Amino acid sequence: MQRSVLTWSGSDITLHFALAGDQPVSLLSVRPDGTGAPVPSAGLDGAPLVEVLALGHGRFPGSHRYADTMIGARLRHTGHTMSRPAGSTGPELRIVQTDPVSGLVVTSVFQAADGVPAVRTWSELTVESERTIRLQAVTSLVTGAFVTDAGRPLEELELVHGDSDRGAGGRWHRTPLREAGLVARDPAPPQHAPRSRFALTSRSSWSTGEHLPTGAVLSRDGSWAVSWQIEHNGAWHWELGERKQGAYLALLGPTDTEHQWSEAVSAGRGFTTVPVSLAVCRGGADEAFGALTRQRRALRAGRSRSLPVIFTHCVNTIPGDPTTAELLPLIDAAAEAGADYFCVDAGWYDEDGRWWDSLGEWQPSESRFPGGLAEILERIRDRGMVPGVGLEPEVVGVRSALADRLPDEAFFQRDGVRVVEHGRYHLDLRHPRARSHLNDVVDRLMSDFGVGYLKLDHPIMPGPGTDLNGAAPGAGLLGHNRAHLAWLDTLLSRCPDLLLENCAAGAMRMDYAMLSRLHLQAISSGRNPLLHAPAAAAAPASVLPEQAGNRSCPQPDMTAEEAAFTLATGILGRLHLSGPLDRVTPLQSTLVREAVTLHKRLRPFISGSLPFWPLGLTGTAGPWVATGLRSPEPPGDSWLTLWRGPGAPASLELPVPHLKGEDIVPEAVFPAGAADWDLKWDAAQGALRVSAPVGGSGAAARVIHLRHS
Repeated sequence: MQRSVLTWSGSDITLHFALAGDQPVSLLSVRPDGTGAPVPSAGLDGAPLVEVLALGHGRFPGSHRYADTMIGARLRHTGHTMSRPAGSTGPELRIVQTDPVSGLVVTSVFQAADGVPAVRTWSELTVESERTIRLQAVTSLVTGAFVTDAGRPLEELELVHGDSDRGAGGRWHRTPLREAGLVARDPAPPQHAPRSRFALTSRSSWSTGEHLPTGAVLSRDGSWAVSWQIEHNGAWHWELGERKQGAYLALLGPTDTEHQWSEAVSAGRGFTTVPVSLAVCRGGADEAFGALTRQRRALRAGRSRSLPVIFTHCVNTIPGDPTTAELLPLIDAAAEAGADYFCVDAGWYDEDGRWWDSLGEWQPSESRFPGGLAEILERIRDRGMVPGVGLEPEVVGVRSALADRLPDEAFFQRDGVRVVEHGRYHLDLRHPRARSHLNDVVDRLMSDFGVGYLKLDHPIMPGPGTDLNGAAPGAGLLGHNRAHLAWLDTLLSRCPDLLLENCAAGAMRMDYAMLSRLHLQAISSGRNPLLHAPAAAAAPASVLPEQAGNRSCPQPDMTAEEAAFTLATGILGRLHLSGPLDRVTPLQSTLVREAVTLHKRLRPFISGSLPFWPLGLTGTAGPWVATGLRSPEPPGDSWLTLWRGPGAPASLELPVPHLKGEDIVPEAVFPAGAADWDLKWDAAQGALRVSAPVGGSGAAARVIHLRHS
């Protein structure tokens, strides 16, 4: 059968697909423009572009993997279109394949944004016969191009992947593929097909509760990398595996095996997978996540906002029991420090001291605020700040009166029983009463109190989902996930000036389904500044720097160096203030104002920068932690935040390879006048040599400007 190569390009990326009448379409190559590499041969044995697991079809051979599916192997190319849709930021490709046995029609959609070396893609499925097909898993993308394009065998490729947890986010690892589960095999025939894989899975509604939906494959010599992210606010799965010829990367949303998901499709009822993004670059880990950074900004096109400094009292200040007496002096202190927004956080709705399982109506407490919540929010406005409140929109406490007023169908349920988790019911936003309730709450907060900021939290995980009307629980969860995103879209359209934070229990739902919409992400709810530093340093691998809400929480008992340590955490991201600013020392107060002033000066730079990690993104955080931001185009500025933990050696060397050969003057800009750290630039090596005296606890930090002389 005749085979050919389909070439499709965005302005900064080119994809090559193999088309053949006797094989499924495969994505052979994903390259940044300008590589000059030859077009791959149509005869290459690439992985099927889409894998579909369905009842009555299965795999051949059988395995745990999302590879070798019968439907995936039977798909045949029936057409494709290239266009540039009105209002889009780049071109679009649609590839249509049909399975002649089941009648399933699969359309793979690819979108590119101008100036970005990445694509966004998903699969759309329907049936062209009278059959109904019960799906058990569908990939958004499968490709083995990372082997072909790298020009390296698997033995020379490494995987970068991340783990996550509340207060300990962004723990990245770098593992050779052969040590990550892709076991080397005897190449001599006969042999069985490989069945090994490396797989990561999220569960329930915490998309980043255990692992990160983001990863990269790098060539060991640092010459080439591909990176990806799954853009879904619920359950997902990704895996790498080896095939008889080459390897594959599969990116999926929920599945039957991992998430109790299945979905029936027919001629009148289609299904669309969750979107994913794939980026490619010449370089290593810094460049790989830099390419994803560009893609994330493209996903947020048209949603840009100013980057205000926000004060929230919930971390290391007033944990969850705010009162008028506590808040009024804190409001004044936050205004003096330069905060733009002030959030009255958890507990503002409490009456009986047990708000955890009674919340849901979101009415202000009268006992906490004798003069009413309006008095507090008016004080915030009088001090030149925008008032905000904390909200947990998807939950209702089991003791809330609202729990009895809403119908059972407005909540997650299993076998006719409402799901209860940690004293809360979970709303199902597919139900109009659930959405109407939330719209009424937001409208009331804005109209009655002038609220301009909502800190959206999601501190429970409701299990596999809801089986209302006989649906698979995972399908119910996916339906809610999508209804939640639709509600956010409507809310942002109705209230364009409302600022929304994605707290999500301290970065437990830190994905770009949410973050393509919401304005900032709380990186961690951790209360130990020493532990927050590595989370803040790793954050730009998952979140845009201008969305990374890093807590800075000075305390009265801190030394000046310890206060600088926590304040430095927020300067090169989104400075998210907390701490009892009304009780800090005059020196600490000066440091706070200094940090806020520097952060505000750097906001335009931050919002266009790319991340880098002089000490590496992966591995166990050591006593020295470093992260940096650089201008995307040379010879722009570069900035570093450098944290020294207790027991750290007095000196270290920081490689900054993108400045190698440049004439650079390093300057510690925060804290101002901190001249005790000796900074020397080695242009030939492209390295910053740091010598820092050790005193007290040893905890200290500096924000360093690497400027061209």
